Amino acid sequence: MTSDKVQNSSYLKSIFNYGISAALAVIFLYIAFYNVNLGEVIDLVSGASIFWIIIFTVSVFMAHIIRAIRWKVILHTIKPDASLKHLFGALMIGYGVNCVTPKLGEITRAVFLGKWENLSRSSMFGTVIVERVIDVISLGIAVLVSAFLWRESLYQILPWLGSTLYFGGVMMLGVIAMIYLTIRFKEKFYGVIIKLFSRISEKWADKLGYIFEMLTEGFASLKGTKNYLFTIFLTIVLLLVYALGSYIGFFTLYMNEIKHVTFEMGWVLMSIAAIGVVIPTPGATGSYHAIAKSTLVLLFGFGETISAAYAFLTHIISYFLFIFTALFIFFVFNKNQNNIFKVSESDIKNS
Repeated sequence: MTSDKVQNSSYLKSIFNYGISAALAVIFLYIAFYNVNLGEVIDLVSGASIFWIIIFTVSVFMAHIIRAIRWKVILHTIKPDASLKHLFGALMIGYGVNCVTPKLGEITRAVFLGKWENLSRSSMFGTVIVERVIDVISLGIAVLVSAFLWRESLYQILPWLGSTLYFGGVMMLGVIAMIYLTIRFKEKFYGVIIKLFSRISEKWADKLGYIFEMLTEGFASLKGTKNYLFTIFLTIVLLLVYALGSYIGFFTLYMNEIKHVTFEMGWVLMSIAAIGVVIPTPGATGSYHAIAKSTLVLLFGFGETISAAYAFLTHIISYFLFIFTALFIFFVFNKNQNNIFKVSESDIKNS
C-alpha cells in the first residue's frame, strides 16, 4: 500500500513537472510566432536549400562526436578504453529523451553508458554533471566573447541578457565553490552540510549526500594537466562547431542574399540562443525559437518572418535528428548487445 502511494506520488510529480515544461514551451512559442504569418514561414522552410540542410545536419553530428570524445577524456581515469561508439550512442539517446522529457536524458545516457561499459551509475552521473558544469561556464564565456565581437552593445539591445549573465555568474561561482570545497575538504565540508540539512529533512540530506558523492567521483575522473588541457581544447572546438552550425543556418534559407552574413554573427547567435536550450522545455521547444528569433531581428536586422523560419528550420532539423538517431541506436545498436548491456525502463526510473 505504501509502495503504491509512493509510486502514485512519483507519477503525479512527473506529470506536474512535464506539465510545467510543456506550458513554458507553449508560452515561448506564442512569443516567438506572435504576429508572424505561419503560412509564409512554411513557404520559406519548404523552399530551403537541401544542400545547406545536409551541411547543417553534418555540423550537428560533428558537434556531438566532439562531445563524445570530450566525454571519453573526462572518463579517462575511470576507464581509458571506453568505447567511443558507446559514448556517442548513449549521448544521442540522452538527447533524444530530452526532446520529450527535459533533463531526463542526462540520467538516461548515464544509465546506458554505465550498463554498456559496466561502470557504476554514480561515476557516470558524476561525469555528466562535470560536463554540464563545463557547458554552463563555456556558455557564459561565449556570451562575453560575443560582446567583444559585436560592435553594438548587446546589453542595450537585449537588456535581459546582462541580468541573466550576472545571475548565472553568481550561481556558477557558488557551484564552483561548492565543488572545490567538496573535493578539497570532502569529509569536513560534506559532514557539515549533511548535518545541517538533516535537521530540516533526512530525505533531502540523503539526496544531497548522493549528489556530493557523484560530484566527487565525476571530478576525480578528470585528473592530470593533459586531460584538463585536452578538455578545454575540445570545449573550444565544440563552441566553434556550434557557431559554424548557426552560420550555416543562414545559408539554408538564403539569408546571405538578404544581407551579408559572417561567422561572427553565427557565434553571437549560437551563444545567445543557447540560453534558450538551458530553459527546461522539451527539446528546447519554444525557448530556442523565441531567443533565436529576437536575436536575428533585434541584433542583425532580419525580418520577423525569415527569423521565425530560421528558428523553426534549425530546431526541427536538430529535433528530428536526435529523435531518429536515438530510436535507431536504441532498437538496432542496443538490440545487438549481449544481455548484460541491455537497459530496461526500470533501470532509468530507479536512478
